[in-house]
Amino acid sequence: MKITCSTCPHLCSIDEHQVGLCKARSNQEGKIIPINYGLLTSIALDPIEKKPLMRFHPGSKILSVGSFGCNLKCQFCQNHEISMASKEKANARYVPPEDLVMAAVDLVSRNNIGIAYTYNEPLVGYEYVRDCAKLAREKGLKNVVVTNGCFLKEPMNEIMPLIDAFNIDLKGFTNEFYKKIGGDLEIVKNFIALAAESSHVEVTTLIIPDENDSEEEIENLSKFIAGIDVNMPLHISRFFPCYKMQDKNPTEVEKVYKLADIARKNLNYVYEGNC
Repeated sequence: MKITCSTCPHLCSIDEHQVGLCKARSNQEGKIIPINYGLLTSIALDPIEKKPLMRFHPGSKILSVGSFGCNLKCQFCQNHEISMASKEKANARYVPPEDLVMAAVDLVSRNNIGIAYTYNEPLVGYEYVRDCAKLAREKGLKNVVVTNGCFLKEPMNEIMPLIDAFNIDLKGFTNEFYKKIGGDLEIVKNFIALAAESSHVEVTTLIIPDENDSEEEIENLSKFIAGIDVNMPLHISRFFPCYKMQDKNPTEVEKVYKLADIARKNLNYVYEGNC
């Protein structure tokens, strides 16, 4: 019997033992479960600025972990080897929440402040994020989530109070662009506003030539963020050809700086990335 997954706006109707679009959630015995729970494909101690988070404990490091799966299909994905991978093709090892948190504690002496859930789309397996974040809080560690933000409010209410900081990808600011990547702009906008109620939030927009790089779009995008908080940092990031967008040229550096200046008319903190 098919069961509907209500984690994100795709609302996948999944047959028994099949997986949803994200390749990380499955119908097992009439219940939707995250089949990527605790299966880590990537782990590294990164500078916090690499998330990127510029105004959350600058100068510190954070234990960054990722699994497999994503609920969007961006042709420009920089981590497609894991975000688009199935369980069978992902090179992953199981790390229970207790072990991950203890590893993070052991790294405090190396300036580690906590755990960042990143690399793939971590919220397709939000249950693991939730369980780890609870334990991390008990140990005095910070929790950071790097996400596309394309998720429904009800399941996210479980983790929002546990997360100290988000970096949220606002991929563009038109419905047409979000349709191309299989997302929903309004859902992401609502996610950003919800996250800002309880957490530090920074936003990243990757500028892709002839896709989401108009001055009007960045003007509207920055005005939206300012409507939530003029002090919310925005990262304007330079695109490089990758995955299924090998035919595109890198974004011109001058373009990135020009769009950042436009965003600064509305926001107090705008950062250029990959330049």
